Amino acid sequence: MEIENAPAPLSTALAELPEVLQTPVEVALERWPDGAELPADVALLAELPRVWAMSEFASRICLRDVAALPSLADSGDLTRPYESGEYRRRLRAELAEVEAETDLHRVLRRFRSREMLRIAWRDLSGRAGLDEVLEDLSELADVLIDEALEWLYQRLCRQMGTPRDSAGNAERMIVLGMGKLGGRELNFSSDIDLIFAFPEPGFTDSDKPRANERFFLQLGRSLIAALDQQTPDGQCFRVDMRLRPYGDSGPLAMSMPAMELYFLEQGREWERYALIKARVVAGDQVQGQALLETLSPFVYRRYLDYGALESLRSMKAMIAREVRRRRLADNVKLGRGGIREVEFIAQAFQLIRGGQEPALRERSLQPVLAYLAEQALIPAHAQRDLTEAYRYLRRIENRIQAMHDRQAHDLPTDALDQARLVLAMGAEDWDGLREALDGWRRRVQGHFDQVFVAPQQEDEAETTDEPDFSDVWYDTVDEEMARQILADAGFADPHSAQLMIQRFRDGSRVRALSEQGRTRLDRLMPMLLAAVVGGDAPDAALERLLTLLDGIVRRTAYLALLNEHPMAISQLVRLVGGSPWIARYLSLHPMLLDELLDPRTLYAPLSREALGLEVDARMASADPDDLEQQMEILRQFKQTQVLRVAAADLAGAIPVMLVSDYLTDIAEVVLQRVLSLGWRQVSTRYGEPLRADGEVADFGIIAYGKLGSLELGYGSDLDVVFLHDPVPAGTATTGEKPVEPAVFFARLAQRVIHILNTLTPGGILYEVDTRLRPSGQSGLLTTSINAFAEYQRERAWTWEHQALVRARMVVGGDGLRERFAALRREILTRPRGRDELREEVRHMRERMRRELGSTALDEFDLKQDRGGIADIEFMVQYGVLAGAYGYAGLLRYTDNIRLLDELERAGEFTTEQARVLADAYRHYRGMVHRLTLQELPARVSADSVDESQAAVAAVWSAVMEPGADENA
Repeated sequence: MEIENAPAPLSTALAELPEVLQTPVEVALERWPDGAELPADVALLAELPRVWAMSEFASRICLRDVAALPSLADSGDLTRPYESGEYRRRLRAELAEVEAETDLHRVLRRFRSREMLRIAWRDLSGRAGLDEVLEDLSELADVLIDEALEWLYQRLCRQMGTPRDSAGNAERMIVLGMGKLGGRELNFSSDIDLIFAFPEPGFTDSDKPRANERFFLQLGRSLIAALDQQTPDGQCFRVDMRLRPYGDSGPLAMSMPAMELYFLEQGREWERYALIKARVVAGDQVQGQALLETLSPFVYRRYLDYGALESLRSMKAMIAREVRRRRLADNVKLGRGGIREVEFIAQAFQLIRGGQEPALRERSLQPVLAYLAEQALIPAHAQRDLTEAYRYLRRIENRIQAMHDRQAHDLPTDALDQARLVLAMGAEDWDGLREALDGWRRRVQGHFDQVFVAPQQEDEAETTDEPDFSDVWYDTVDEEMARQILADAGFADPHSAQLMIQRFRDGSRVRALSEQGRTRLDRLMPMLLAAVVGGDAPDAALERLLTLLDGIVRRTAYLALLNEHPMAISQLVRLVGGSPWIARYLSLHPMLLDELLDPRTLYAPLSREALGLEVDARMASADPDDLEQQMEILRQFKQTQVLRVAAADLAGAIPVMLVSDYLTDIAEVVLQRVLSLGWRQVSTRYGEPLRADGEVADFGIIAYGKLGSLELGYGSDLDVVFLHDPVPAGTATTGEKPVEPAVFFARLAQRVIHILNTLTPGGILYEVDTRLRPSGQSGLLTTSINAFAEYQRERAWTWEHQALVRARMVVGGDGLRERFAALRREILTRPRGRDELREEVRHMRERMRRELGSTALDEFDLKQDRGGIADIEFMVQYGVLAGAYGYAGLLRYTDNIRLLDELERAGEFTTEQARVLADAYRHYRGMVHRLTLQELPARVSADSVDESQAAVAAVWSAVMEPGADENA
């Protein structure tokens, strides 16, 4: 083409190019054959000089096949995104008549060239955004691989027979795409990392059967040739098979059982990292997904795997050494602040938390960053920085590669390619582009260092000749010197401290550690000892910490967690030093160590609404048919929330009266989810019971005791009674295996109890006590509201009506709640003879005191001795039963503090009596909570509470023993 004869839109756009880029475009245009068709679309003509200026590859493809550009333009393919499945339909049509393997290679390469020209044009002209470009590149690769595999498979089956498994089923190959292909984030000129597998060993069904291994080996070789081999039409993709088991020395295709065994026995840390992005890109999708599911536990550990940081840090160090050796500072992928560092940040969290948070098992990077910010695992500004930097870096990477269709990641050094890149990135000049790029890389580098720089690096650089805790731990000083070091540090009994350290260090569990585990422990112990001496009671803290460590030391991921987070060490020492109960709790549930990472959440128990949102978010990640997984999630949720309450309680961050409120909220939220799980399981099997009106019968849980009165303590049992709507006699549930409603409700209650108190790897949820149901242990496990009402009206003892004072329905529908509330109101407002009632209540209390109270004169049982908690509770119950008939306000609450206020308003107690009882009750409850955290019984020195005890005893005498003084 003569330049002076070029169409006006093209000439105008050519003249607007930077001078350095006009010449190569003019040269290319002059090679355009006279008479060859150009796009008729004016906009496309105007885009042509810019696209060719930015991409020598685009101009080369257009000149090699002069029909390609007009075809793309006339079909409208350049101006619109493809529909789903369009690549596959087009390629399949072109392969329909192909019979020879050489023709297969030709069709694949020409198809790839045309579509890569389209993708490059849409990208460089601004018609397609980054997400479309990456998706198109990945989809094109998927289709080329899968259609080539299908063609080759059918041909090989005709030659060797169809491979079959032990059951006679035909087998197909599984192709896993790794890296950016697996993540659907393929570069413009990327190689593709593949792994080949097949379901199981066997033989083909030909007259001369061949081993399946041989069949799939041949198929794999043919597929690689179809994609990788250079022909006159070029190459589809460079294929890299080095990520397969055993690398280059391993079999090209491996059976699924052999692959599972390899990763189980020999899988390395970098292979976990690689498998994050593994995706079935071709072949047998069903078997491929099954393979990935079996490999998932290898990639994503059940616990929080902070050891992954060490491995990723080592990998990054190797890359950094390679960058320095090969002088790759300007490499936008591997250099500091480059694409790989963004990927490492996301994948570090995936490896650490993916076992517990399925949302992190995501192959694409940007959704992972968004999730991390949503969960506050990284700050929102970090997510914005990393996402925008990643998108910028991926654009510049693609445009470097689109220049010549080469797998390049380095910034160009010659002026022409620099000018191409400046134009492609919309920069003013080269300096401006470098400034923008360097700015994004600095941000990435800063966030990367926040995650990956080892917290001990600075400390480890500071060495001293003075003996210190490292010498004590490594046993490099004699016993006398070790004890002196411990004494100088503040241990009250350095001899015992040194012996405890020695016994732990030389114990069987530590001696059995792997080299990696021992390295982690050796790094941790000096830091832990230093943290211990900063507390108030280092001797006690050390003993509890060593007991804790002895229980978890073989699970070295927890050691890695503490090594990576010095803040977690300080929180651990603070909590364990302050409370043996928390120390034991952490020993039983070491997964809670993760909670120590953020003091903002550790000391901030959640509100009732927030608890519901969090447990629902956790449960949403579970398989709805996997009860075991759901039970574990509920246990982890409950344990996490109780730890937060205990930590806040120990730190004085919440008032003592709120401790029970928080613990009660946790229990109620758990009970609601447990009943929902139980109902789903039982109703799925039997259907649902119906009331007389045809509606589904409701089921509710009545809370008694501490749960009912919102006064739950650490480790409290749940006193519950199960009620349900009445159902017509002779009916059955609605399912395919119907049962009587009574059987349904009994099995539902059993299922609820099973979920609550079955011991699993995560422990139990709650111990459950159902002895307060009608007729106690001899009664039915569940009761209809009508039968419960009849029992309460006709057969219940006074102590059972006392228990009803604190009873409330915590789970159940509105109708059942209203009926229970009405029945409770009816029973509690019955007129009662005060003298007879007082005698019954006092008699019951005195019997309890004799059986449960302290016999030591200098000791006071906070719960059972005269003047203690039980006396207050019995006086409150007596007051409600005696006064509710005349004052409905006594029905409003179930907790003792607010009931004392109502009893004062009702005139049952004087203002002074109500104040004395409320003050003493708060005081006693606070002492019980603190004693529980110290794992001590609820007994104190009598002298320490003599004032409260005497005051409560005086009220007891006045209320429950009137006239006793006169009679005496």
